[in-house]
Amino acid sequence: MRLPRWIARAVVRIGSNEKSVLIAGLVAAVSLWGFAAIAGEVMEGETQAFDAWVLERLREPSDPSDPIGPSVVEEAARDITALGSVSVLFLVTVAVVVGLWLQRRRAAMWLVLVSTVGGALLSTLLKVAFGRERPGVVPHLTEVLTASFPSGHAMLSAVVYLTLGVLLARLVERPWARAWCLVVALGLTLLVGLSRLYLGVHYPTDVLGGWAAGMAWALLCWTVARALQRRGRIDRRGGA
Repeated sequence: MRLPRWIARAVVRIGSNEKSVLIAGLVAAVSLWGFAAIAGEVMEGETQAFDAWVLERLREPSDPSDPIGPSVVEEAARDITALGSVSVLFLVTVAVVVGLWLQRRRAAMWLVLVSTVGGALLSTLLKVAFGRERPGVVPHLTEVLTASFPSGHAMLSAVVYLTLGVLLARLVERPWARAWCLVVALGLTLLVGLSRLYLGVHYPTDVLGGWAAGMAWALLCWTVARALQRRGRIDRRGGA
């Protein structure tokens, strides 16, 4: 069975010019679906036993306040988790925005601003909406002040580091260099989320939900920026 000509032409155009946008849109949709699925299970309490089991496995059986592994791992977890804190991400965002402004890459600058600020607001609204209490099965190894779901550290690190990783990937030419930018962005996001589990301040589903929401938001912002750029609403020289 042959495809109609107009569908075949559309597929060819997408395949040659819009592969990256199509892939980003699909990943964003899957991430959004994943967040909705996780949130539904969390609200129904279906994940509580699994969440508690994971956190308990990360502590010494004889002393729940002592995480598994040497003390240097605990200190490293605190250092890594700071990479997803509001203060560190704020400083990184300001440094990048100022640098893009000085280079007159206004489109890229606005992409970073909208993605980061919008992601922070969305994270706050989601925490208030779900209002999940922090884990109580193990002692916390760092101070926390907000609700548990979704993990703000996981979500905001995904938003900031993935946005910057995609921007950097578009500024280099070699495929391996582009891949490295994305691998570093994903690696930082992964480590920040895992550190929240190790420190006992988030359930696994909090982190998974944060990753899913952050990735969906970052890719959505990038996809919209690309669409506006192709329609001439954003100057191509702006670096979006």
